[in-house]
Amino acid sequence: MSSKIEKLKHLYTLAQLGGGQKRINKQHENNKLTARERIQYLLDEASFEEIGALVTHRTTDFNMADQVFYGDGVITGYGTIHNRLVYVYAQDFTVFGGSLSETHAEKICKLLDMAIKVGAPVIGLNDSGGARIQEGVRSLGGYADIFYRNVQASGVIPQISAIMGPCAGGAVYSPAITDFTIMVENSSYMFVTGPSVVKTVTNEDVSSEELGGAHTHASKSGVAHKKSINDVHCLDDIKKLLSYLPQNNKETAIKLDYTLNDEVREVLSDCVPENPNKPYDMHIVIEGIIDTDSFYEIHKEYAESIIVGFARLGGRSIGIVANQPMSFAGVLGVKSSRKAARFTRFCDCFNIPLLVLVDVPGFLPGTNQEWNAIITHGAKLLYALSEATVPRITVITRKAYGGAYDVMNSKHIGADLNFAWPGAEIAVMGAKGASEIIFKKDISQADNPEKKLKEKEQEYAEKFANPYEAAKRGFIDEVILPKNTRRKLLKGFAMLENKVVKGPKRKHGNIPL
Repeated sequence: MSSKIEKLKHLYTLAQLGGGQKRINKQHENNKLTARERIQYLLDEASFEEIGALVTHRTTDFNMADQVFYGDGVITGYGTIHNRLVYVYAQDFTVFGGSLSETHAEKICKLLDMAIKVGAPVIGLNDSGGARIQEGVRSLGGYADIFYRNVQASGVIPQISAIMGPCAGGAVYSPAITDFTIMVENSSYMFVTGPSVVKTVTNEDVSSEELGGAHTHASKSGVAHKKSINDVHCLDDIKKLLSYLPQNNKETAIKLDYTLNDEVREVLSDCVPENPNKPYDMHIVIEGIIDTDSFYEIHKEYAESIIVGFARLGGRSIGIVANQPMSFAGVLGVKSSRKAARFTRFCDCFNIPLLVLVDVPGFLPGTNQEWNAIITHGAKLLYALSEATVPRITVITRKAYGGAYDVMNSKHIGADLNFAWPGAEIAVMGAKGASEIIFKKDISQADNPEKKLKEKEQEYAEKFANPYEAAKRGFIDEVILPKNTRRKLLKGFAMLENKVVKGPKRKHGNIPL
């Protein structure tokens, strides 16, 4: 029996080494942790239980029978983060460059199947050269098997992807289906076709970093929800993100202990300028409302005219969608609409209440926006909020003009509570533009058209550029003092905690993709 035990120990020792010490050293030279080191740092100490450590590939072509590594390039298993169960897989770049084989894919699929049955998040640490070309279509089939399970898990369990090395070709679609993608600066990249193919087809000279690096995807494409400066920060980001999320779609996020105190926030009284055309930072409003230092922003560098992220309010996890007057006056555009819609749908999937802060002058005009389907993309946000059944509260801090008023969680599309600050302007458009249309004749016939326009502008503003017309009709539930906003929201979300909505029976809606 002792010889058999020794054999088992030997096999597990080989599995722990992955592609060997020389390749492990190379990973460290590139300022990257190994797959096992990543798992060890991510999970609670001694909590990881590995599944499939002795799996090997089945390929004999191209002398592959002489190159066998236990685990076959991916480490899979389960453990805990802050004492909560998670499933994790980490691709091992020291084994065939982390390339995906048939058995490699089977291990990931097994993990996803288990996570769906149990109801716990899945974290994928991606570091792979792509499909293992020695296996041909079998490796491609492995990718598709994973994609299918990602889709089955979508909206059932949270799925987080960390890109900690190369991720190219078919490999990019699994992270794209998952809920959040975090990339590491200067060591990770994602693209469907690499620089050499781009050069051949379009004659463009571009580096891997420019084409699909962390900065590119965090700021230009929006593929990356976060970027981290190194492996350790990336893993810390995952831990923090998970703290706001429930285990699955049947649960709610953990509520931290909180005792109600004096919830008045005087800082909110002066954060919006008297001049309606002067910008201000919506982050100041957010920080004045939420629990101290609890905001975790998503897509920070992408479509900056809208802010999305998680926070805590009275210890309760909430999602925030907010216009940002500091960027393009907070307008809704193609990218910002899509960004907010995606975040809204995630929160609705996982029972996270939504707070919508509104200061929006409308949709971004221009041929670029129209030709890139601002109509369809704006409708995505409208659809996402209309469909959301979680508690939804809106606060209009300043402007709410035109169709953007409707889209930004208005009472008309199912918001539960709608508040406005006294300086809020709820109208079809700004006073100047409206006056030029409504009073065009009076202005043109006046002795001093400029003075007449000012008079009519003031007349229109007094009648419509305020929250009271909307409040008269019940579109605004209450006009509140800014300093009381936090207290109103604490009470509002507590009141809505047991909200239930039963929609019409259907297979699924047809969101305007």
